[in-house]
Amino acid sequence: MSGNYQAIIQDNVDALFRDTSRDLEKALGATRNGDEILFRAFGSQCAITPLGISLDGQPLTGPSGVVVSLYALHSKDLPVKEYPFKAFKEMNDSMPYAGAFATHTEHILVPKVEAIRANMDAILERLDGNTGPDDLPGDFSMVVSPLPKIRLCYIFYLPDDDFPASVTCLFSNNAGDLMPTDGLADVGEYTSRTILNLL
Repeated sequence: MSGNYQAIIQDNVDALFRDTSRDLEKALGATRNGDEILFRAFGSQCAITPLGISLDGQPLTGPSGVVVSLYALHSKDLPVKEYPFKAFKEMNDSMPYAGAFATHTEHILVPKVEAIRANMDAILERLDGNTGPDDLPGDFSMVVSPLPKIRLCYIFYLPDDDFPASVTCLFSNNAGDLMPTDGLADVGEYTSRTILNLL
């Protein structure tokens, strides 16, 4: 299966470098060093070259590499528009992915809400984030940047005598203009997994 992912990644990378009309630095929010396109992805240093994609020097050959390659292919020379944040269900054609998004992005964090609150500083530092706006609901919130032009806003509710803990994940307002909806679902999942790995 990893071979299939690797083939998809390489096809996307080939398409990326074939299109010489795009300013990849502006489109991706990246810097360039010769053939290397450099940016932060899921809290690590990402490099895209004609030979593939790596995170912190390790080749990305699985599903997360496909996600990064989709971002590279589709992101545009647009500024990030954070507000108002959008629910995943507001994205175009999100229905087929809504259940998986809720399960793999939001529900997996519910058992760790209190640990996330205790480790907020480390999470925000790793994912280039900040605490959420004061007008958001919930007991606490944070905005993180898993990819340069994609922001995720996590809203956390602590458990109490009447309700269990819960988590809501929203997207920056124009995330849907920068990446396909199925790719955004995966961005949510890999961001949440990064958060869990930091605990």
